[in-house]
Order: sequence, then C-alpha cells, then structure tokens
Amino acid sequence: MVLTILLSMAGCALLFFGIWGVTVTMPTKLLAKNFPADVQERLQPRIEEWERQGMSPRRSLGWVILILLCLAYIGLFVFGGIDGMRRGFSFWQFFSRFLIIGGVIKAFDIGALDYFLLTKTHFFQHYFPETEGCAGWQDFGYNRRQQTRQTIMIFIGSIVTALIFTLLK
Repeated sequence: MVLTILLSMAGCALLFFGIWGVTVTMPTKLLAKNFPADVQERLQPRIEEWERQGMSPRRSLGWVILILLCLAYIGLFVFGGIDGMRRGFSFWQFFSRFLIIGGVIKAFDIGALDYFLLTKTHFFQHYFPETEGCAGWQDFGYNRRQQTRQTIMIFIGSIVTALIFTLLK
C-alpha cells in the first residue's frame, strides 16, 4: 500500500510538472483547448502566432520534457505492475492499485489543478496576460464532461492494465 501511495504522489507531481512545462516552454493549441471558452477566444491571436513560429529551441525543449514526463508516467504504472507481479498480486489487487493511483491523480487534477491553480491563483494569467479578467478562470467545473470521460477511462484502463499484468505473471 505504501508503494501505491508513493506512485500516486509521483503521478501527481508528474501531472503538475507536465502542465507547468507545457505552459512555460511550448504553449500550443492542444494546451489552450483545455481552457474555458472565453480564455480560448482571447488566446486565439496568440495561438495563431505560435503556429506560425514553428519549432523554436524553446518549444523543442518543451516537447522533450513532455515526452520524458509521459514516459515517466507510463513507467510509474509499469513499475507498480512489476512490483505486483513480484508480490504475486491477483487481478483484484492489481486493479485496486491502478485504480487508486489513477483516482488519486484525477482527484489532484480536479482539486489542486482545476480548482486551486485555475480559479484561485493567477498561474496561467502570469504566462498569458491577455486572459486576465476572463470569467472562465473562475468557472470551476467548466470541463465536467471531459473530467467524467477521463474518470471512466481510468476505471477501464485499470481493468485492462490489471488484466495485462495478471496474464503476464
């Protein structure tokens, strides 16, 4: 259980650093689509400028950082699965581990990132000053549908990953 909690915390850190890294080094349309509609609208001229700029050294570094963080995120689940195999986990133990890790990360995403970082701080406005004053920054829950889909995918992903590691034992 201790390893599951540690892997969950590592996943939260990776998610935060991934968002921070993308925001600072390589803002893209992909990042902007996760913002509230009025923020996306205000960012539209800047998004078009980003796309015209092409790949700068800064954006290249951002892609490298993002790829490394994604690989680390995958590695977190692989490490949890390999540890479970060594310990002789059953399907349900694997499923519980992966569901806890995914659930903690999703709770962090909603509570710390969507609620606190998005609505209570001016984190994104610091990097995108043209969005200062947008009502969307105060609209906690604007992406409920997306969060619901992701929560369902965490459940399904936990089943699939648990099945894979159960069969690999």
